[in-house]
Amino acid sequence: MEKFYVTCINRRIVMSRIGKLPIEIPTGVQVNVNEGNLVIVKGPLGELSQKIDPEIEVVIEDNKINFQRAGESKREKSMHGLYRSLVNNMVVGVSKGYEIKLELVGVGYRAEALPDNVLDLVLGYAHHTYIQLPTEVKLEATSDKRSNPIITLRSIDKQLIGQVAAKIRSFRKPEPYKGKGIKFVGEVLRRKAGKTASK
Repeated sequence: MEKFYVTCINRRIVMSRIGKLPIEIPTGVQVNVNEGNLVIVKGPLGELSQKIDPEIEVVIEDNKINFQRAGESKREKSMHGLYRSLVNNMVVGVSKGYEIKLELVGVGYRAEALPDNVLDLVLGYAHHTYIQLPTEVKLEATSDKRSNPIITLRSIDKQLIGQVAAKIRSFRKPEPYKGKGIKFVGEVLRRKAGKTASK
């Protein structure tokens, strides 16, 4: 119990330090704070908005975004870092965008991008698996006989693209023995040794 308490304290301290860091506004990105503490970020790739808690003040000065909290309570410290991270993700999203790649590992596994942003998966089941992706996520699927199929997702919304990637991965999570399934490109899996025949 004591160890868990210390971990929570350290996490609040880290979030508080993150909240104090200013966000540089890149060239071509516009940030506005409307009534109701609504932050709107516009950039070359699109537009995103985030409602900020009234206890956190957003100040834009010298092409930087700063976040100030009203007090020193645990809740205010955690929100301080949270909203700073969310707005920073928005700034990066509208200026550079996010990309996640998934790899299908398994004999006969296939992925195909269909019209209307539908992903068709063949994952060793007796049926095809279809998933309708949000319009905010761009889909690309490549299949090559010499390599594993790759699914590429692109979006300006970091949270949305992460949720979509996790949903796709959940249809066939990598198993720990041969590594078959859907995994993130570059993901290191914890493998287990298979059973050996007894003498």
